[in-house]
Amino acid sequence: MAYWLFKSEPDTWSWDQQVAKGAAGEEWNGVRNYQARNNMRAMKIGDRGFFYHSNVGKEVVGIVEVSALSHPDSTTDDPRWDCVDIRAVKPLPRPVTLEEAKADPRLAEMALVKNTRLSVQPVTEAEWRVICELGGL
Repeated sequence: MAYWLFKSEPDTWSWDQQVAKGAAGEEWNGVRNYQARNNMRAMKIGDRGFFYHSNVGKEVVGIVEVSALSHPDSTTDDPRWDCVDIRAVKPLPRPVTLEEAKADPRLAEMALVKNTRLSVQPVTEAEWRVICELGGL
């Protein structure tokens, strides 16, 4: 299993909206960055990801799971853009802020810390464990 981080502005698509989609999940559409798209193309069903509120909050708030492999993004006719579907698994008991991640030396190399603009990022297994620990799991 691989691990990822999905960023969303909560006023555009929030954790609560993701949870409301239930087991069917939701298309992670609208991504227009080649690196983020390529990350989604590498995903497998069952991969886990952190759901991160960007701009407002700047914190990891929950865990999601990839529920559909990369497919054409329904929000565009441009064949260059793909997306995956994700479903909510569970909230973190305590959100982990960007500030906390930056302050933890174990996360110094994490994409979230080093490349804060990338909307879909890989997460190493070690980083996954640290964020889960900080979040109370």
